[in-house]
Amino acid sequence: MSALKIALIGDGKMGRAVVGVAQDAGYSVTAVLGEHTPVTPASLAGAQVAIEFTEPSAAVQNIKACITAQCPVVVGTTGWYEQLADVTTFVSEHHGAMFWAANFSLGVHVFTQLVQYAGELLSRVPTFDAHLIETHHTAKKDAPSGTALMLQRSMSSTWGRDLPITSVRVGAVPGTHELVLDSTYEQITLSHTARDRRVFAEGAVAAAGWLVGRQGIFTIADMLGGKRV
Repeated sequence: MSALKIALIGDGKMGRAVVGVAQDAGYSVTAVLGEHTPVTPASLAGAQVAIEFTEPSAAVQNIKACITAQCPVVVGTTGWYEQLADVTTFVSEHHGAMFWAANFSLGVHVFTQLVQYAGELLSRVPTFDAHLIETHHTAKKDAPSGTALMLQRSMSSTWGRDLPITSVRVGAVPGTHELVLDSTYEQITLSHTARDRRVFAEGAVAAAGWLVGRQGIFTIADMLGGKRV
């Protein structure tokens, strides 16, 4: 069986991590498209699937260009979700395939389930309040992070209240999310820490392999199965 052919859109730190993970998995990276390289059938260089890690202002254009080129796309960029409905319609009308996630860490998927259950328990204990602190590197454009907003939605669905979020941008932190449940005389803390960008790259490469041959809009819940959050 020939190696899966992947095109990478975005040549930053995440892009370099994706290239390393893809090559370790035995996949072929047909192209790495930087900021000034448009996404076209030619520049995708025969890729069977593209992985997009750029910035919010470029993501939607890149997604649509991939779909127009009939190339399935895995989207790791966050901060563009106000246009998700429009992009979903575009992908559906063009019979394309897109896999998007606010966070490609499998551990974050587990953490989200824990946060959702914490909201359910907290709804029965009115003496506790809650807030979320998310910390990322200084180059991250969007705040709150896409992961923080995902966790907020998950907890609010069971808690019945909006979860306040504090965003911190400092240094080179890949990503930390801390849920604090606070009462007058006690405190509970749940946290997820990404130690290296490779954890996101591994999830994105796994999604790329899973997406090939499918049609539609997918998230990490579809790939892993179980309850969608």
